[in-house]
Amino acid sequence: MATSVPKSYQAPNGKMAHLGRHATVIGASMGGLLAGRALADYYDEVTLIDRDALPVGYEPRKGVPQGRHSHGLLARGREVLDQLFPGFTAELVAEGAVPGDVADAVLWFNHGFYLRNVHSDLSGLGISRPMLEGCVRRRLLQLPNVRIRQCCNVLGPICDRDRNRVTGVQVTARNGSDAAETISSDLVVDASGRGSRSPSWLEALGYAKSREEQIKVNIGYKTRLYRRRPEDLHGKLGAVIAACRPHWRSGVILAQEGERWTVSLSGYFDDEVPADEIGFIEFARSLPKPEIFDVIKDAEPLGPILTYQFSTNQRRHYEELSRFPEGFIVYGDALCSFNPIYGQGMTVACTEALTLGECLAEGSDRIARRFFRAAGRLIDIPWQIAVGSDLQHERVEGKRTAQVRFVNWYIGRLFRSANRDPILATKFLEVANLMKAPSTLLSPAIALRVWTS
Repeated sequence: MATSVPKSYQAPNGKMAHLGRHATVIGASMGGLLAGRALADYYDEVTLIDRDALPVGYEPRKGVPQGRHSHGLLARGREVLDQLFPGFTAELVAEGAVPGDVADAVLWFNHGFYLRNVHSDLSGLGISRPMLEGCVRRRLLQLPNVRIRQCCNVLGPICDRDRNRVTGVQVTARNGSDAAETISSDLVVDASGRGSRSPSWLEALGYAKSREEQIKVNIGYKTRLYRRRPEDLHGKLGAVIAACRPHWRSGVILAQEGERWTVSLSGYFDDEVPADEIGFIEFARSLPKPEIFDVIKDAEPLGPILTYQFSTNQRRHYEELSRFPEGFIVYGDALCSFNPIYGQGMTVACTEALTLGECLAEGSDRIARRFFRAAGRLIDIPWQIAVGSDLQHERVEGKRTAQVRFVNWYIGRLFRSANRDPILATKFLEVANLMKAPSTLLSPAIALRVWTS
């Protein structure tokens, strides 16, 4: 089956290489869908395998337990989705997603100060996770060489005789049958999420276990949808109240399709958000700024209060291994998963798709080693942002290097200056939205503004 390649998405070297007949992706959530998009340019057929029966429309599903909660698509993620699926933003807006300037339409509060609102080129989308994932899935399946097999369990990879190369996967249908089926593949990508079984699969094949970094945050949050009124937030499309001293409580309110607000409130460790209506609203009142409380205190709820618990930032360093099977890659949350309050996961998966495409453009030889090294450099930035921010909390265990302490102090000083300085506000949000590297905030020109503003 021939691959259909949108004209606006070509390999970095301008050439399209045919790398094999079939590629398989384990998992059909955002990570798996985006990996499938990269693979579709290089393989005759791409099959995604998922445990769930996938919804036809924009409905939450069991395999994405956080799917009912607030999600943020950073400006960089939206930009990449438009590159991978031309016209993607316009299509979503036509279906009800809420477009807006991230720097101007959203209130950002941290370190005791608001960022100054300013017009920028940082375009975001207010959208629910089911709608975003559903649209990506629909666009991916419009490619003639991509299909999804639903309601299947992956038992594990299969290898050649010497266990040097993965040659496919074994699956069983979730219909009560014990019969196993082998799906042969030139490349297998594990995009099954943070619960990935790749570590145990690889160990069973005789490979060393990768080093893992874990930063426990034990953050719990609760989410509720509300009817959005034109006068709410004085017309702004969202507010982000970051966790900071002394109470470390945070909240976010974001516009999404259907004239709704999604509101998520969170606390670290044993500071649990109440699950009853009065307690939920009172928790919002306790935040350092009143915007979220002012909206929800008399807004119309559109559903129950939902709970989600996240325990640990987790990163697996496959790039450090000296030996790894050919024909196998670990991707997305299975590689690294972040504290969700920073909204980085989906955007990182988007940029990993570009990275995977760049690696495939150079051929399939040693693809895992090349991808892991490139993805590791990509992940370094959001990992530093998330972990560095979490380490501000005195109960979060981790190594607080001199660099981490300095950066946290510097960002606090920057926020204070960015309350008045629109250039600093924009520069910070460029980094937070993964458009620019954190090092840009330390350039001489920006540092001077931080000291003098």
